[in-house]
Amino acid sequence: MREGDDENERKPRRRIPPRGKSGAKPKSRPRIRLRLDDDSDDDVGYGKPPRAHQFKPGQSGNPKGRPKGKKNEATMLDELLFQRIKIREGGCERRITLFEGMLRRFAEDSLKGNIKAAAFLFSRYAAVSSADPQQSELSDDDQAVLRTYAQDLLAKSRKDNK
Repeated sequence: MREGDDENERKPRRRIPPRGKSGAKPKSRPRIRLRLDDDSDDDVGYGKPPRAHQFKPGQSGNPKGRPKGKKNEATMLDELLFQRIKIREGGCERRITLFEGMLRRFAEDSLKGNIKAAAFLFSRYAAVSSADPQQSELSDDDQAVLRTYAQDLLAKSRKDNK
């Protein structure tokens, strides 16, 4: 069958809603939403789950996560290296940190000829001394700019005081 062979067979037409006198679409009535719970005044949305699905006090969102009181490696090392120990030096007792005691031992060993201890101490010293900010000298142009700025600032402050 080709198109137009059978004129009795027609496609169903789409129903077009009637328009008002002005030709505009009729206004739809506003939808009224009914709340089933009268006591649920809390907002529900992104980041605000319904009360029934919120975590209860003392309940975690990640129950298999890190246990309370568990320390990480940095905290454990900090506590270990900076605990106080007693040492006897020159006939009297002193209390120093474990870290300082270890550095002293490396220094003593390096004096006895331990090359690895000496290399370790020198590398630590280089790392610490390079971390210190070094003052750089200002070029002549930079100094001239600073002088000009200071003079302008002083002149302005004098003018404001008069």
